[in-house]
Amino acid sequence: MSLIATSGGYISTLLARSSIADHCFGTARRQPARPWLELKQVHSARVIPAAQWRPGIEADGLATDRPGERLAVKTADCVPLLLLDPVRRAVAAVHAGWRGAAQRIAMEAVRLLEQCYGSRPEDVLAVLGPAIGGCCYEVGPEVAAQFREWFPERDDLDRRTRIDLRLALGRQLAAAGLRPSCIDIAEACTCCGGAEFHSWRRDGSSAGRMISVIALRE
Repeated sequence: MSLIATSGGYISTLLARSSIADHCFGTARRQPARPWLELKQVHSARVIPAAQWRPGIEADGLATDRPGERLAVKTADCVPLLLLDPVRRAVAAVHAGWRGAAQRIAMEAVRLLEQCYGSRPEDVLAVLGPAIGGCCYEVGPEVAAQFREWFPERDDLDRRTRIDLRLALGRQLAAAGLRPSCIDIAEACTCCGGAEFHSWRRDGSSAGRMISVIALRE
């Protein structure tokens, strides 16, 4: 994926093609400007309309069709997923850790856009931002086995191995009906990518959080 540096972080060239929304993937050094709607993230597959938002609500994704409503997720190795439907004019921001990915959170986000805003999956653009990569994300068999559906070609999911969460989520998006050309996956790994990124796997409890935001323009 091509990322363009801005004062608040990075933007995706895929989403930047549309003139109806603004977005940004924050870094350890740069963050988008406030305000935004923020969730109490609980590593679930729950994605809700922003109309249901209230302070402290537990979920891992927000969606809206209201211009100016800025949706945010916080990550430090987990995957920030931003979605845009430029036809029905709706957006979503999703926090996807391994539990959310195993529970199909990417598909849940697409389903919510369909149900609430009439989106067609083939119209939706999706970007999976900087996150821990398959190079660094080593997990035990109890986690790896939950990804058999998304990695049917692999025979090592019954032992300690590495998982590429963004690849699994990208396959979920394709299964939900998104066109391959509309799914963009960042290459940057937050764990081995240096001080540009926060990483829980690398820094433990001292790791900060990066903010990713998306909003329809007013």
